[in-house]
Amino acid sequence: MFENLSDRFEKAFQRIRGEATITEANIADTAKEIRRALVEADVNYSVAKRFASRVREAALGRDVLTAVKPGQLLVKITQEELAEFMGSTHSDLNLKGKPAVILMSGLQGSGKTTHTAKLALHLRSKMGKRPLLVACDVYRPAAIDQLEVMAKRVGADVFTQREQKDPVEIAKAALRHARSHGNDVVIVDTAGRLAVDEAMMDEIARIKDAVEPSETLFVVDAMTGQDAVRTAQAFHDRISFDGVILTKLDGDTRGGAALSIREETGKPVKFIGTGEKPEALEPFHPDRMAQRILGMGDVVTLVEKAQEQFDQESARKLERKIRKNSFDFEDFLEQVQQVKKMGNVKDLLAMVPGMGKALRDVDIDDDAFKHIEAIIRSMTPDERQNPDKLNGSRKSRIAKGSGRNVQEVNQLIKQFGEMKKMMKMMSGGGKRRGLTGMMSRSGMPGGMRMPR
Repeated sequence: MFENLSDRFEKAFQRIRGEATITEANIADTAKEIRRALVEADVNYSVAKRFASRVREAALGRDVLTAVKPGQLLVKITQEELAEFMGSTHSDLNLKGKPAVILMSGLQGSGKTTHTAKLALHLRSKMGKRPLLVACDVYRPAAIDQLEVMAKRVGADVFTQREQKDPVEIAKAALRHARSHGNDVVIVDTAGRLAVDEAMMDEIARIKDAVEPSETLFVVDAMTGQDAVRTAQAFHDRISFDGVILTKLDGDTRGGAALSIREETGKPVKFIGTGEKPEALEPFHPDRMAQRILGMGDVVTLVEKAQEQFDQESARKLERKIRKNSFDFEDFLEQVQQVKKMGNVKDLLAMVPGMGKALRDVDIDDDAFKHIEAIIRSMTPDERQNPDKLNGSRKSRIAKGSGRNVQEVNQLIKQFGEMKKMMKMMSGGGKRRGLTGMMSRSGMPGGMRMPR
């Protein structure tokens, strides 16, 4: 995420790191590099110029403490300005109304239907809501089928009227259905087009007037750069949306849309899509994103993801097992499955300060744990609970059952033993426990080298 932009910022800061003080001359050179970095990230030139000027003015207006080097101060100032530039603080959804109505808008191909379902999962699992998804795209082939499939995947209700061709009437009927069936949030998936046109804008405007949403969201593909900003402005001029969902932030995006969209429209980015899975939707926090862009990691988000998957009782149970040195392959398998629910392994590790750059050229597949799981699942329950019983014949059977070789089984068993010793040591010192507690120490999940 934003790797090229991070590199350019790093080069910009190198210009001043060797300096003893901040001067007009050296800050001007650095500000110029910052402006170039933003323009290369597809930020509008005038916006990039304004941002660089703000950094320059803030730097010249600060006194450099003796304990702080000019380069360190400039990084801090840039982080603050980036966060302010992108909205300063997280903007929550407005869920007023019984039911609350969220209207989804955007061009075709932006990920609108997928993110309608992702948003439903977020509301259901994180906020305890009972969302109803409404299929108002009556034009795109299989759009209704797609929403039904996605709704089933995320455990949400869905409302469709296949014979009805008027999206406004479908939306009205959905509201009546929600009130009578106890749905407290209605998410309306509207039709998109390949480009902004008057018919599409008119239809969305009529749906908005009919359902009076408390929240209108614009869904946009971050990979389209400045086109995303121009499209957002066109939608905002017509339907006045309340916030933005930026999709495909996990792709080869230069970051221009994320950095520019609030500055250009005045509306905040509320969520970002970071992958294909339904869980790959994150609330957008400008301050945390600024840290990621500048290579500082995002420990707060990492901890939040861990807290969502690891309850206190499970943590206490795991701690007791570690202290008694009775942590076994059953426990390890459970930990692996919980870590997988947190998201893409490489993205998680990149949230640890300093790890993002180190992992840039390291390929960690989304299914990085599958071979480990296959080996453990090929063990009998007794073997998982008593790894010491794994002799040569048992290892051979496990290798065949998992589709791996004996060397990989031996490697897993050996590293599992090393991990147990490390976890025992860490628990005695009051450090982070479990698989997630070891990720930043080892640079790989659970300290394990992934079998190839």
